Amino acid sequence: MEIKNLDFTHYLRKTLEMMDDPGLLLLSGNANESNVMTIGWGTIGIIWGKPIFCVLVRPSRYTDNFIKKYNEFTVNVPSAGMEKTVLYCGTVSGKNYNKFKKKNITLLPGKKVKCPTIKKCDIVYECRVIHKNSIVPAELMFEISPKYYPKGDYHTIYFGEILAVYKQS
Repeated sequence: MEIKNLDFTHYLRKTLEMMDDPGLLLLSGNANESNVMTIGWGTIGIIWGKPIFCVLVRPSRYTDNFIKKYNEFTVNVPSAGMEKTVLYCGTVSGKNYNKFKKKNITLLPGKKVKCPTIKKCDIVYECRVIHKNSIVPAELMFEISPKYYPKGDYHTIYFGEILAVYKQS
């Protein structure tokens, strides 16, 4: 089946709804080594004249190592019936468990990036990191840190230029 690259806003509503519940699957790495994690925070828009998918990843997360190493990631929008996979990928570390094997996640090669995509996911965003920024604790509203960062593990925000968006199934 031919995969048609779409405008980055084509599946925006569905992507944002799925990000809220149950979450999206963020993957970074290559065909030989990669990790997947669930994300519930992110945004899509235009920055520097480019379509951008911003994802937030804590430096303590295993996936952060892959994004730093490869400067690419894919955001995979889960299809119906993947709720247990999304939950698992958000609660178990790839440092300790092979999430791909445990949840029978089949990877497909990216079209514009070397980072793989997830076969069962309906929609894929392929992104290249063009900037990253660390959360500055002193710049946050005072009520945010105690609620979301009680351990001081502040996110890195990765600005991924969206190079391709497509529906796989």
